[in-house]
Amino acid sequence: MRVVTQVSDLRSLLNAWRRADDEVSFVPTMGNIHEGHLSLIEEARKRSDRIVSSIFVNPMQFDRPNDYGRYPRTFEEDKRQLQDAGVDLLFNPPAEVIYPRGFENSTYVDVPGITDILCGAHRPGHFRGVATIVCKLFNLVQPKLAVFGEKDYQQLLVVRRMVEDLNIPVEIVGAPTSREQNGLAMSSRNNYLSDAERQQAALIFQLMCETAEQVIAGSRDYKILEAKAKQVLAEDGFEPDYFSILTLEGLNTPSDMSPPDELVVLVAAHLGQARLIDNLPIHQYTALAESKASHAS
Repeated sequence: MRVVTQVSDLRSLLNAWRRADDEVSFVPTMGNIHEGHLSLIEEARKRSDRIVSSIFVNPMQFDRPNDYGRYPRTFEEDKRQLQDAGVDLLFNPPAEVIYPRGFENSTYVDVPGITDILCGAHRPGHFRGVATIVCKLFNLVQPKLAVFGEKDYQQLLVVRRMVEDLNIPVEIVGAPTSREQNGLAMSSRNNYLSDAERQQAALIFQLMCETAEQVIAGSRDYKILEAKAKQVLAEDGFEPDYFSILTLEGLNTPSDMSPPDELVVLVAAHLGQARLIDNLPIHQYTALAESKASHAS
């Protein structure tokens, strides 16, 4: 695996691959690599000849400076894991390469509408930072496809909208959420949790499953379901930002006629020093329930 920090070196290697007609996939990360990231690499490997990954802790997408400062940085271990996973090229630029005039004075990308709700409402400027860095990296790498985790479902939709609106010729692939044994979605921010909090955090997945089951059973009192779930989280020591049932397509408010399989349950809640986000498309819960029933029989 080649590791480069400068744009000129990145482009030189990519140009050589293109002359050889190699198809390039891209997996952007902020480092602190875990099994969830590696599942994205695996998905990319199935679809291309060459895999590019990046590690860049993007200051523009942090709404709190102390959060940016304490974000886990584990470059040597990350490099080892990415090399073992089969990544061909790792781009690890310093901030001054990405934002030569500082990110405060940089041109930025805004995706209107979908960034104003959920995490966008609770983290002002976050998705501007996400859209800007992803757009810059797409321009630098120019991959055939890029793989993103479905755990950050709103982010996935923001990236898809940006690509569509700006006519960027990149296929966006969503990969299923990787979970720990207790259902907790894998995330770099899980490192902020104590062992007890990590077990406590399993409640998020449990509540999403219970809510999905109620919707499948015919409940359409979405606001009541959301309020009850937030109350349960609060009573168990979480500080919930939101617990929402929305449409998979566009994250809109569902109607009584919305088919359950076209809905998704989304959650963000603080526990200790960590802000945890997760989601569960109801069609995925249906498949999970059917699989469990099949194994039980």
